[in-house]
Amino acid sequence: VSGLDPAQPYFQGTPIEVRLDKSDAEFVDVIHTDSAPTIPNLGFGMRPAIGHLDFYPNGGEEMPGCDKNPISQIVDLDGIWEGTRDFIACNHLRSYKYYSDSIIYPDGFLGYPCPSYNLFKDGTCFPCPEDGCPTMGHYADRFKDKVKTEFTKLYLNTREAKDFPLWRYKVSVTLSGKSKVKGYVNVALYGTDGNTKQHQITEGTLKPDNTYTAYIDAEVNVGEVTKVKFLWNNNWINPTLPKLGAATITVEVGQNR
Repeated sequence: VSGLDPAQPYFQGTPIEVRLDKSDAEFVDVIHTDSAPTIPNLGFGMRPAIGHLDFYPNGGEEMPGCDKNPISQIVDLDGIWEGTRDFIACNHLRSYKYYSDSIIYPDGFLGYPCPSYNLFKDGTCFPCPEDGCPTMGHYADRFKDKVKTEFTKLYLNTREAKDFPLWRYKVSVTLSGKSKVKGYVNVALYGTDGNTKQHQITEGTLKPDNTYTAYIDAEVNVGEVTKVKFLWNNNWINPTLPKLGAATITVEVGQNR
């Protein structure tokens, strides 16, 4: 059984006979997309973990792309009917949109086991454990024989609109140069299956020999990394023409570590 943001009002906190529960099937996976409290936040979805695998994309409360203004949301690419539904219950309805996208992307929507969304965001739960990460949606049941704990909470990020999946990488850049400068560092990844856009690794004071690390959610699965593009910019004209390079760039893939 796949629960697509199971209802919170009248169901949260009720006995297991009344609501969806892991005892309802051999394998129960759940996508939580609107789990903020009903009062005062009007969350339609259930917050507690209730299945064998519980996925909380973007933290499970506010979905990217759901904060558009009402006019642009209602006159949506998907038409006025879909746009109106999204305006009323955008977070809630993201669950089935992620699910339908997951059918097309069997390697997308990797869920990282983690105690909280904040820890996931700062990289504490990266990379995947030894036995890998399950994928949210249609292919979650490929993981059913690996479920060990009582409840498994899984976190991931998605894009604002179709196509929704993102692929997470850890990128570390060690700088080379003669003097520290202010500015930012961007990196793009190139691989056998595609290239990413530029992602910012750090901003502020850039010191040679220092290593800067960021977790980037890329819009493509690049496959095997073949090259990286390094770009830095000091934001304003500096008469001393400082030079800065990358001594090393390390890329770690979430799934295969």
